[in-house]
Amino acid sequence: MFPMNKLRSQDWFGKTDKNGFIHRSWMKNQGIPQHEFDGRPIIGICNTWSELTPCNAHFRLLAERVKRGVAEAGGFALEFPVMSLGEAVMKPTAMLFRNLLSMDVEESIRGNPLDGVVLLCGCDKTTPGPVMGAASVDIPTIVLSGGPMLNGKFEGRDIGSGTDLWKFSEDVRSGKMTLEQFFGAEACAARSNGHCMTMGTASTMASMVEALGLTLPGNAAIPAVDSRRYVMAHMAGQQIVEMVKANRTISKILTRQAFENAIKVNAAIGGSTNAVIHLLAFAGRLGIPLSLDDFHRLVRGIPLLANLMPSGKFLMEDFYYAGGLPVIIKDLGKQLHQDCLTVNGKTLGENNADAKCYNREVIRTLDNPVMADAGIAVVKGNLCPDGAVVKPSAATPALMKHRGRAVVFENIEDYHARIDAPELEVDKDSVLVLKMVGPRGYPGMAEVGNMGMPKKLLDQGVTDMVRISDGRMSGTAFGAVFLHVSPESAVGGPLALVRSGDMIEVDAHNGRLHLDVSDAEMEKRRKAWKAPQPVASRGYASLYVRHVMQAHEGADFDFLRGSSGSTVTRDSH
Repeated sequence: MFPMNKLRSQDWFGKTDKNGFIHRSWMKNQGIPQHEFDGRPIIGICNTWSELTPCNAHFRLLAERVKRGVAEAGGFALEFPVMSLGEAVMKPTAMLFRNLLSMDVEESIRGNPLDGVVLLCGCDKTTPGPVMGAASVDIPTIVLSGGPMLNGKFEGRDIGSGTDLWKFSEDVRSGKMTLEQFFGAEACAARSNGHCMTMGTASTMASMVEALGLTLPGNAAIPAVDSRRYVMAHMAGQQIVEMVKANRTISKILTRQAFENAIKVNAAIGGSTNAVIHLLAFAGRLGIPLSLDDFHRLVRGIPLLANLMPSGKFLMEDFYYAGGLPVIIKDLGKQLHQDCLTVNGKTLGENNADAKCYNREVIRTLDNPVMADAGIAVVKGNLCPDGAVVKPSAATPALMKHRGRAVVFENIEDYHARIDAPELEVDKDSVLVLKMVGPRGYPGMAEVGNMGMPKKLLDQGVTDMVRISDGRMSGTAFGAVFLHVSPESAVGGPLALVRSGDMIEVDAHNGRLHLDVSDAEMEKRRKAWKAPQPVASRGYASLYVRHVMQAHEGADFDFLRGSSGSTVTRDSH
């Protein structure tokens, strides 16, 4: 039995006045017996299940397994829904609603009698949103990921979510692939429950929360339909009860050292550029200083060990069978803070000390990496004073240092209207520039930064070229794509002033992104620039546009930085 005066839920269920009567009595209409309220820790299961979020459609089953674990450990589990965000069908972009999801989670936890919470996370934004919300409350918290899909199978080979889609799409446009083949691949790409099985954003964020210590070891890679995923759910339910007993809150796990670990692990797995924005947002909720400069500094010399699409050839199912993230953490050794605390009370090093690799083609060694220096590169310059990012491991090496003439698209509609036009003045050395797709400009910073090639170049066999925008790209995507340009064009950043014909220089290795235009000319253009009309005048989108911060700050809302804690001082009756 837990000491009742130490349980947050007893502020609801432990009272003998009218409020206690109300709280207990109305809960009992579900058939809940009195002893569930007599000092058992109340565990919330925060469920991002939705049939509109295919990646998370199996979460009701996971929640039931969590409940078994909670009950076995002496707790009482109560499942609650929160907004679910699916990349596959949601417009204009799920990222627009990440902060809204975080608010939903934060207030659902704070306003209810919960002593601990299990976050059921899967699709891209359904990991960072709940973690951000939980961090702002700071009660014991454990993350359970939904797991990746099984490998796609098409014409006798494995295909990966997103990564192969981008290739197939270009092949259809260039005539290399028929529509019949395209539809055939569509039927083969997503053949089980789970999120993208490439090292896209979903798999990356599952890996990030494991590297941060917010999950049990091995959580990231178990396929969604593998029975061991349900064992993990059961064990997470047991563990959260122990966390409540030990008062092991999320702030005790998410330390500065834990973030440094996550940044390095992201480099070693070839993780998504989106991890940069989400980790910055996590840190902002906890008051931990973290900046783009940390991503640049910490990843230098970290090799790419995970041979996974889009940076390599294998998929998450293969990664799991090879040993998964525990092998990466063990192999990085002293490059990580192995003494960081994790949800089970053990250190990161203790959790992964016995990890074994069963396939060194999938998980390479430090002396035989996929790439020697693979971390996300941060670039700065007069085109992005506050920074931009690029993922060298998924790009054409020769384009990481390049000079070319800008071909500018003023917005996404302009891009769609002109990209395939025969008269478009573009060649393989050109630099495609896309404006107005940042946090405020789109709004929501959509995954459109990996612009498709102009058809005239596809017909010539061109498969990659330098692309620059203030937007994002899917973690499953690839190419010489410079993203997250900050400040964005919608707020008058230098990107807004670029014109077709300007010369642009990129040098990822030396952290440089330069617009070859004189200061005098830039000032002249700035004076002539007119701020665009806000893309939304009411509702949530209007709130977003007015309060979202820039990419280098995590694109969180300015009023959500920091936390409000778990204390609620006023009763409802």
